[in-house]
Amino acid sequence: MNQIITSLLETDAYKFSMGQAIYHQFSDYKTTWSFKCRNEDVHFTPEMVEEIKRQILLYCDLRFQEDELEYLHNITWIKGSYVDFLRLWKPRYADFEITTDADCGLAIETKGTWLNTSMYEIPTLAIVNEVYFRMAYDYEDLMESFRERLNDKISKLVAGEFDLGAFSEFGMRRRLSGEAQALAVQELAKAKYPTSTFVGTSNVYLAKKFGLTAVGTMAHEWIMCVGQGNHKHNPAYSNWYALDAWVKEYGVLNGTALTDAITTKCFLKDFQLTYATLFSGVRHDSGDPYEWGDMMIEHYKKLGIDAKTKTLLFSDSLDFERATNINKYFKGKAKVAFGIGTYIANDTKVEPLNIVMKTTACNGMDVAKISDVEGKGMCKNPDYIHYLKRCIEWRMTHEENTIR
Repeated sequence: MNQIITSLLETDAYKFSMGQAIYHQFSDYKTTWSFKCRNEDVHFTPEMVEEIKRQILLYCDLRFQEDELEYLHNITWIKGSYVDFLRLWKPRYADFEITTDADCGLAIETKGTWLNTSMYEIPTLAIVNEVYFRMAYDYEDLMESFRERLNDKISKLVAGEFDLGAFSEFGMRRRLSGEAQALAVQELAKAKYPTSTFVGTSNVYLAKKFGLTAVGTMAHEWIMCVGQGNHKHNPAYSNWYALDAWVKEYGVLNGTALTDAITTKCFLKDFQLTYATLFSGVRHDSGDPYEWGDMMIEHYKKLGIDAKTKTLLFSDSLDFERATNINKYFKGKAKVAFGIGTYIANDTKVEPLNIVMKTTACNGMDVAKISDVEGKGMCKNPDYIHYLKRCIEWRMTHEENTIR
């Protein structure tokens, strides 16, 4: 099989925005990441596992090229000190443990500095996906169905059947292949739509290649590790620590806050006047999107902020029909944008993989996500989940609601 990841630029944009802040503020943090396949009927053969190992070895031999570093340096919020660090950086295969010791036939764990392990997540998932679909199916047949569905989507966008407003492609981690994602991004960027605007892609390599905007700010790992990786922190205040560190790094730049790391209601305790003013918007990633959007608009209203000046970015399991309905509901109430992943990057005649790599420990401490719905978290220690939930519940019950 040809090399799947051929550039260290090929990852999601938020890995660089988080990576810069990690480099400047948390360079000594160590994390553990664990892979999980949520599909019950999927099995990785020993041959697949060996190919995944080989592909990750090839990935670990890559270095940033000067034109790639120059591209990063020209992004407004990326600083020269971080670019100089990336000039020296390369992945370490020694940080990976890849075995067949899992029900699905594939177990992956990475351990090391947060600076390193954070960067492994997206390329690793892209490799696992592509190896699986190339070896388990007739890949050319899948690509044919992918092209047909992509063309159908684009023709309906051009005809105005979908009204998405601003939308981006967010699909690298669960893409069918690098070829499929590149085709989707290129074709979506070429066409013109009456009521929709294709803004860009989270894949920085493809953004550079096609002259698009690289889209992405922060992920759950940021709130989990900043908020829960310090042994002195109360984890119910994870969002405050994470928002504070982000503003320290970026000020008013690059500001879309993720709300559901330890529930959106707890997030709102910390997303008060200062942060709600500084951040340009918020991202939805779990729970009912309508309830969440109404809650955010009401929160802005209570703070005296016009929600029409803020962006609600939706990114949870979207297709064009769902996005159209959400856009219609919130149009005129706030700026609306969408990050759409699997539906664009892996829509074929077969079910896509539901695979994740999550942070499961930071500085020897368990860390966890408590999202707005059950089943999206991943923690090895049930006792820690219970402790985190009790901390959140105590804060929500006892802390007075004040605007600050």
